[in-house]
Amino acid sequence: MQAFQTPINLTLPDVMALIWFILLWTLYYFFSKSAMNKKPCLAKVMHGYRVDWMTKLLEREVRIADTTIMTHLERNGSFFASSSLLIIAALFTMLGATEKALGILSELPFSSSNTRFEWELKVLLLIGIFVYAFFTFTWSMRQYNFCAILIGSAPHPNDSSVSPQGRKAYARHAANLIDLAANQFNYGLRSYYFALSVLCWFWHPYVFMFATVLVVLVLYRREFYSKSLQALIAAGDSNIQFTGIIR
Repeated sequence: MQAFQTPINLTLPDVMALIWFILLWTLYYFFSKSAMNKKPCLAKVMHGYRVDWMTKLLEREVRIADTTIMTHLERNGSFFASSSLLIIAALFTMLGATEKALGILSELPFSSSNTRFEWELKVLLLIGIFVYAFFTFTWSMRQYNFCAILIGSAPHPNDSSVSPQGRKAYARHAANLIDLAANQFNYGLRSYYFALSVLCWFWHPYVFMFATVLVVLVLYRREFYSKSLQALIAAGDSNIQFTGIIR
């Protein structure tokens, strides 16, 4: 099986591992979006808190704390976007040290044979992942900017020109925009997790496949069965003013 070569000079296990990686990432993306409407998860619970946050914001005249929170959220995206650029630069540097890297990899126990093409393909895959992460984090930053503008233009409590129904709609739409920004940030973080599994491909394609499964299991547990999720649900249940969580 190891001796079989594809037309692009990849072994069959390497091709299987790459397809497995793309398939699991894609399936988990669609699964997490569809499961959000069927069972409690971090994204669903946090949406309830964001609606509650924006509803209470419209009742306050002083909104310095709200703008501070938004600035902090935007700063997180900025940090990871800058980190992605540094990682991309380092990965391009790795392409120039192929021969030395292949010598190091050949000394690893149970390591599969790596050709120059295989090494460059794996590094290019990592570059592609972090380029995606960069665009995702920067889009999240821009969306948080939009959210800050919505906070700045939110009607004041004594503004009689806005009806109660209009205030509820404003809070809901503002919360939806924060959701979009947070989801983009989450997708960027998710790409970091999957990039870690790609590192195992340099060792062996079967280790790569196992690491991809492990990443999916970690993401699933944290988003649907983590202690943080249970704490968020309990905090919402203990607050009789809170009506955001949809079970």
